[in-house]
Formats: sequence, C-alpha cells, structure tokens
Amino acid sequence: MPKDNGRNDRRSRIAYLAARLMAEDGIEDYALAKRKAARQAGMPETRELPTNEEVEEAFRTYQQIYHHEEHRNRLRVLRETAVRAMRELARFNPQLTGSVLSGNAGKYADVNLQLFTDNEKAVELYLIDRRIPYKSAQSRLYSGEEMRTVPVYTLSDHGTDIELTVLSPLDLRSPLRTSPEGKNIERAKLPAVEQLVADT
Repeated sequence: MPKDNGRNDRRSRIAYLAARLMAEDGIEDYALAKRKAARQAGMPETRELPTNEEVEEAFRTYQQIYHHEEHRNRLRVLRETAVRAMRELARFNPQLTGSVLSGNAGKYADVNLQLFTDNEKAVELYLIDRRIPYKSAQSRLYSGEEMRTVPVYTLSDHGTDIELTVLSPLDLRSPLRTSPEGKNIERAKLPAVEQLVADT
C-alpha cells in the first residue's frame, strides 16, 4: 500500500508541475509538459506519468488558485476571437476545438478551428482573395487506425493566432484524434461557442 501511495504522490506532483508549465510557459502539448515536469521533479520518465485527464484537472485547479480572474478574462477574449473568426468563415462550417473550447486555455493559447470543405484549396483561396496574411503547414490526425495529413493555415487576430485545420465534410461523421491512443477531439459549432461567451 505505501508503494501505491508513493506512486500516486509522484503522479500528482508531476501533474501539478505539468499544469504549471502549461499555465505559465504556454506549453499545450501534454506529453511535452509531462516529460519536462518529470525532469523538473528529478524523476525518470516512466510509466508513472499522469494521464492527460489528471493534468487537465491539475491545470483547472492551478488556474482557479493562481489566475482565476485573469484566466476568466483571457478565456472570454479568446472565445470572442473564435466567434469572430467562425462568423467570417461560416461557409466552411467552422467548429471550435482545443483548449479554448475546454476552458483550459493557457496564457499563450491559440484558437483552434476545424473547417469542412470538399475542396481543401478553397480555404487558402478564400484567405488570398481577402488578402488575409497566413502561414501554411500540415498536421497529423487519426481517424480510427488511419493516420491522415491535413492542411493547416494560421492567421492572426490582434496578436492571437487562429489555427485553421481543413477537413472533408465526411469527417463530421467520424471522430478524430491527435494521436492513436488519444481521446476524440471535442468540437462545437458557432451557437454553442456564442453561448460559452455569454456564460464566461
């Protein structure tokens, strides 16, 4: 029993340190935050690392204790930014994902939107036609066991990056994950995000 308690204490400590890194340093990658936290705690990277859900819970607690008002204001601004972008990109059926949706957005969080179109070049052409500056990249997502590489465009709204992941309308009917073992990406349509802004 004492061994289990020791393991739980180590997991809790790493979860807390990872949450602090995410809140203060803007790290959004759970795996990276956990590895850095384990090194900070002087613990080898083992199977005793906390789950993403444990880090999420620690993050929420950390924000409540240390940044409650600041976090609430920042989250409202990020969600308002998401609403503006979703209205602008309405033709692509935008949906909000990530930490701005979950409420776990750190100090340097981006707004993550998924767009759905039969023609993946249509989003880039839309940005070019409106002379909206952007950067292009690619991202990996998993649908079932299948790994897919999808285009991503990043633009800025008053200093906040907005990341647009371009998907097929068929993806609306299938859950997507960021890693093979990860949980399904949650997403929300414009009315739900508008309600979140009203509730924040």
